[in-house]
Amino acid sequence: MQIEIHADVLCPWSYIAKRRLEAASALAGTPVTTVWRSFELSPEGGPMPGDSAADMIRQWRGDAAEARINEIMSLGAAEGIRLDLENARPVNSFNAHRLVHLGAAVGKADAVMERLLRAYHSEAQNIANLGVLDRLGREAGLEPSAVAELLVGKDFADAVRADKRLAVERGISGVPVMVLAGAAPTSAVKPVEELAGLLRQAAGSQPGG
Repeated sequence: MQIEIHADVLCPWSYIAKRRLEAASALAGTPVTTVWRSFELSPEGGPMPGDSAADMIRQWRGDAAEARINEIMSLGAAEGIRLDLENARPVNSFNAHRLVHLGAAVGKADAVMERLLRAYHSEAQNIANLGVLDRLGREAGLEPSAVAELLVGKDFADAVRADKRLAVERGISGVPVMVLAGAAPTSAVKPVEELAGLLRQAAGSQPGG
């Protein structure tokens, strides 16, 4: 079954949703092929890291920030994810999304997305740095020559922009959001049991289901 997920590498909730969907697929006994749709949370961001993700939450949420930070990290830990908000520093994710599209072209989008998410959220790596992206792409199983060619050119830039337009058409203003079997877009951050139920329902509605 195919599922579309609008997500950004910078988004800890996208990482949590990925893990929950993997668990839901196993629970439902429904294999899923994920189409990762590019969504930039900080399109105005540059290639150089600035304030940490935790500091940005503190700027946005004031007195409620520490509870929010702890909530995100705790939910990540429950899914086996180390979300290092104190050291993850938001940057421009456009080229990272291009790398995911390169992965999609050779059936490795999920592996590329996984490696990017771990690099940014757990390892505090700069996913806007071309040298870092080159290494991460190779570690995710992409051909070194294809990654190098991507990073010196503009391949898949139009695909990233098309995903952004699709999000607007679908009324999506935040991520992660999933689109399953033609249903309306909905949050991908749901309990595993609920996600499994949605997968079973979608599988049953398909021809031959």
